[in-house]
Amino acid sequence: MQRKAFRSNSVGEMSARRTVAIALLCACSAVSHAEWPDWRGPTADGRSEAIGLPLHWSEAKNIVWKTAIHDRGHSTPVVWRDQIWLTTATDDGSILFAVCVDLNSGAVIHDVEVFRSAEPQRIHPNNSYATPSAVIEEGRVYVHYGTFGTACIDTITGNVLWRRSDMNCEHMQGPVSSPVLYEDFVIVHLEGTDVQFIAALDKQTGETVWRYDRPRELYEGVEPLYLLKSYQTPVIIEEAGKPQLVSNGAMLVTGHNPDTGQEIWRVRYKGDSTISRIVYGHELLFVNTGGSPTATELWAIRGGATGDVTESHVAWKMTEDVPLESSPVLVDDLLYTMNDNGVLICMDALTGEKIWSERLSGKYGASLLAAENRIYIANKQGVTTVIKPGRTFQTIAVNELDDGLWASPAVAGTSLLLRTRTDLYRIENKY
Repeated sequence: MQRKAFRSNSVGEMSARRTVAIALLCACSAVSHAEWPDWRGPTADGRSEAIGLPLHWSEAKNIVWKTAIHDRGHSTPVVWRDQIWLTTATDDGSILFAVCVDLNSGAVIHDVEVFRSAEPQRIHPNNSYATPSAVIEEGRVYVHYGTFGTACIDTITGNVLWRRSDMNCEHMQGPVSSPVLYEDFVIVHLEGTDVQFIAALDKQTGETVWRYDRPRELYEGVEPLYLLKSYQTPVIIEEAGKPQLVSNGAMLVTGHNPDTGQEIWRVRYKGDSTISRIVYGHELLFVNTGGSPTATELWAIRGGATGDVTESHVAWKMTEDVPLESSPVLVDDLLYTMNDNGVLICMDALTGEKIWSERLSGKYGASLLAAENRIYIANKQGVTTVIKPGRTFQTIAVNELDDGLWASPAVAGTSLLLRTRTDLYRIENKY
């Protein structure tokens, strides 16, 4: 198919159509499990209610289709109805794309050139210029490439409805944070070595509605500069019957009114460069505090907070074998974490007590997926281990593809969508 050429679209050329997004906190009741609107699914925490997902696969088994994705990207696919969207970019970051694949056939429907960059910032060798995942709703997909730009695309035509390239920061090691949807807003994070802020954009126009800057007094004089960065994606929870945006950056996690950006509470820590996404359950927030192998911790923080509650609302701390990249998953009252070097831990979510620990082979970055009384765990060498959740460790399947799995798995109906470094797979039981 033909790639769509880069073109500008003014706000005045946009459709005046007003759509109301489904807030992530209630998406589980309003969005079918056939949709995967956020990189961690309808509930934004890596859980799926799908039934009939494949347990076994290989290059020769249970592959419905395999579609090559050009260039390079680590973003997780998002799904709405029969469309799958993901981002990719040239190795040098000079051209940034959004690609739409047909769920049924695997054919590429749209291949949109969204941004060009004359002088891209450098990135970490393990990163890509298309690591942030898109977020999708009926008729629109929102793509974000950190400082390199944010855009809204019409999912039917593939036309770019608006672009923003004026929200900038010095990532130092490249972009990672993905956007989230909340009512009429798309919320993005730009947290680099120079500025650290959260912005809510009007979904229809791309214009900034509110902006929250991290407290500069906490960052003054901090060296080295990488201690100021963050790569996390926020979550939206329900607290006392009201929505709340929770975001962990360098040195602190904060709760906000998502309508205004106003800070409600904060907990301070000493970590930096957070990547692993927050998980919420049992009125506890499970928060990764940083990106340093020697300093990273995972804290369980109680809700119902106002002000600085560092000394009063931390229920327990995990201090060893904490994940840097991979986001945990919560199943019933057990929290499962996978660190970058393959240490898989099951702990009591209420107390932090370690139930068991196992080491799996390979390196890990993809987030965990819980579905159908299983947990899917993909590594960077292309192997997905499937375990049964519970208080004893039990492997029920090990599956391998030809290339590494850097993106997190997605679910579409009874299919798994797995993105390797070169291809997108639809995997489903073949009876």
